[in-house]
Amino acid sequence: MARVVVTGGSGFVGSHLVEQLLARGDEVTVFDTHAPDPPCGQARYVAGSVTDPGSLRQAITRDTDIVFHLAAVVGVDRYLARPLDVIDINFLGTRNVLDLIRESGSKLVLASTSEVFGKNPAVPWPEDGDRVLGPTTADRWAYSSAKALAEHLTLAFVRQHGLEATIVRYFNVFGPRQRPAYVLSRSLHRALNGRPMVVYDEGRQTRCFTYVDDAVAGTLLAADSPRAVGEVFNIGSMVETTVRETVELIAELTGAAATVAVDAGRRLGPAYQDLERRIPDTTKASRLLGWSCRTSLRDGLQLTIEWARANPWWLALPDSGASAAHDERCPVAQPGSTMTP
Repeated sequence: MARVVVTGGSGFVGSHLVEQLLARGDEVTVFDTHAPDPPCGQARYVAGSVTDPGSLRQAITRDTDIVFHLAAVVGVDRYLARPLDVIDINFLGTRNVLDLIRESGSKLVLASTSEVFGKNPAVPWPEDGDRVLGPTTADRWAYSSAKALAEHLTLAFVRQHGLEATIVRYFNVFGPRQRPAYVLSRSLHRALNGRPMVVYDEGRQTRCFTYVDDAVAGTLLAADSPRAVGEVFNIGSMVETTVRETVELIAELTGAAATVAVDAGRRLGPAYQDLERRIPDTTKASRLLGWSCRTSLRDGLQLTIEWARANPWWLALPDSGASAAHDERCPVAQPGSTMTP
């Protein structure tokens, strides 16, 4: 049994990770700005922001064995609306976590993102692939830059202070409980509510969608492997699919209405720049961790659809990207709902 802290543990990936840690017998503390009621499993909750070292110190203590740092501002809607929060939470918050981990002697797994690669056209991207970004006038790149700086901070602590740390970069993770503000979760949410799905720029963009259970499995392997210390790993499917193909698959599985094409530039404004292709090279994760993405897009969607139909509270959330009472949290029992993993 390990004593574990998960920052952002009430979020989408974080809540799934917490469930798996509890299932294997770890003692888990969740540090987040909110704590679901009732809690997920037997986790201990500490409320606070990673930008506040005082509250963070209540979670990361000298008996903490490992910290999974997932707290972040995520989602296009949020990093266009709150670029300062993106920088403060992703950069300053990570510095606060690292300072406390250095005191406690804990191990760190930092959750990063495929966004750090920017719009590098040389896909698939290996972990040491170049970063190619747009101008600083486009808020889209604040998230990419802040997460990249969090990676730089982590690797600097490894090299200067001997910190045991590993970085995992997620690629388009989806699954139950995800806030309906992302291309897949929003499309699925609209389909199950009988509303037409929306795609930007004809849905020509390609993505590699990763089911959340596979992402959590890769995260745990990175945490447990001595070979992962000081390393960065891409965690994602290598199956490239256009957004339109994905939406058509959702329509097939749900019997949904036709899609509506929207011009991203007109809808989101000049602060947003889309990425045409986003494909990881996961050779390193396979070689060093023995990890691979095992769930197909079709199977992952089917599992998510089954969960969504059993949880009407999720279907009742807004799909515009606005925050909601239960967005990205462990499911809270609502009248008639079924609390399934």
